[in-house]
Amino acid sequence: MLVLSILTLANILANAQSATHKTGLNALLTPDNCVLLLIDHQPFQFAGVASHDPQSVLNNTIVVAKTARLFKVPTLLTTVLEERGGYLVKGIQDVFPEQKPLDRTFINAWEDRKVADWVKKQGKKKVIFAGLWTEICVAMPAIQALGEGYEVFVIADACGGNTKESHDRAMDRMVQAGVIPITAGVLTGELQRDWARTATVPGLAEILAVHGGNVGIAYAWEVQLLNSAQQNKK
Repeated sequence: MLVLSILTLANILANAQSATHKTGLNALLTPDNCVLLLIDHQPFQFAGVASHDPQSVLNNTIVVAKTARLFKVPTLLTTVLEERGGYLVKGIQDVFPEQKPLDRTFINAWEDRKVADWVKKQGKKKVIFAGLWTEICVAMPAIQALGEGYEVFVIADACGGNTKESHDRAMDRMVQAGVIPITAGVLTGELQRDWARTATVPGLAEILAVHGGNVGIAYAWEVQLLNSAQQNKK
């Protein structure tokens, strides 16, 4: 009975500790508590994406990259076999022109010690992943990072798989392991958090206007109406 009681108590404590990571204000992302890894957004990988419209994946990834840059989130760009798979696509590289992507041979980026050591050096416990393909180059490092004590987020709409099935099952597998799935739009809102933080509002508005689809169109219309009202007053 004593052994059972101890095990029950241990389970309760483990569940409580897990809940503190997944609920409450501290469960949310801030510019100061996370890092971002963008993995293998290369021509060969994009050519194999069939789970989503590749253009949408690229657009969402650029949103993620620009958002990270705006909020000063430490970001690592990484590729695999660059000479064969192609350079990181221009739209993403252009956001970080000063950074040469870390090129690997490991399929699982986390097995490359340079990647894991970079994350460790940043001193953050929340790690955000986005990459191609979901079922391989995202799932592998995400699951390994979880096992090393990190809180892992995956931006599902900035990832893509060979098929819808492979992407969906990879997301299922990661969620079962403890990954927190989010989207590019969630990242923008979670980092901004308060519209009174005016320093980042213009930059975020520009990202939404250029990449926000119907939201960007609606925003441009609102700006037009506001400008028209000002002109009428004059």
